[in-house]
Amino acid sequence: MVELAFGTPRKLPKPETLNGKVGVLDIAFAGVGGKSGSFESVTLPFIQGLASRLRIWVDHHDHDEHGRYASDRRFVLATKAEHGACPEMIDPALVERVGKLDTIVCHTDFDGLASAAKWLRGGLEPYPGADADARAIDTRLGTPGRIADRMDRALRGRPNDQALMGVIVRHLASGLEDAALWEPIDRAGDELLPVERETRRAAQAYRRLPPDVAYVDVTEGYGRLDKTLLLLLGQEREPVSVVLDRNNVSIAARFDSGLNFIELFELEGGMPTRVSLPRGRLADVLRRLRVDPAEVPEAVR
Repeated sequence: MVELAFGTPRKLPKPETLNGKVGVLDIAFAGVGGKSGSFESVTLPFIQGLASRLRIWVDHHDHDEHGRYASDRRFVLATKAEHGACPEMIDPALVERVGKLDTIVCHTDFDGLASAAKWLRGGLEPYPGADADARAIDTRLGTPGRIADRMDRALRGRPNDQALMGVIVRHLASGLEDAALWEPIDRAGDELLPVERETRRAAQAYRRLPPDVAYVDVTEGYGRLDKTLLLLLGQEREPVSVVLDRNNVSIAARFDSGLNFIELFELEGGMPTRVSLPRGRLADVLRRLRVDPAEVPEAVR
């Protein structure tokens, strides 16, 4: 039995808690921005802590430190432009080359869980079209099939429920053979409905700022929101959406927009068309987007 662990770029499990030979799937190297954590303080100590027990790291998020591991065959790294999702980077030849793993550490979204399931299946898709579904969900381009949509909604409904994540990986890895596993998945997906309603209410407060930015402040006055959905609703108004909350300013554009926020905001890595920066950088963010900060009272306080 392969053990599962879940993580994000800035929140990785402690190496000593992971059993045996370890594979890491769909977890980006940490970069600057956000509340805390960086490559030097989070990713590098994790790699060093695992040492020779780290057998494979597969990821598709841009990062300046990819070059450091270009000659290390344990690291299969790409950019978001090269691979819109991680599962498509995993195939039977890679799984065979790496050999037996004792633990898989994967990202907490559908892309990451589908990557873990595909690895457990020896590099084969959990169902026909699973790779394409992961790409549609991770890039927010196209429409995923019903299977992936149900799982994605469940994860967005309970984004911190690791037991649910384990159920989803198990269901995918079994080729969806146990229909009873849909019950907890769909129950979690139902919890997204009130969040979506509140998110659409928040989206009504978007302001259009020249030249091409939709901006909303959700610091106060709202319940739980789906940040991804809120950013997408902003992009229905302008090419770039900006969301300000209590701690962060999040910026997003369509995956195929040609924009690169990593370069624009001088970050180390991440997804070129979606980044999150500390709230205190709001005025700087607006200037770099060619918006007059005076248009936003929160930026000049």
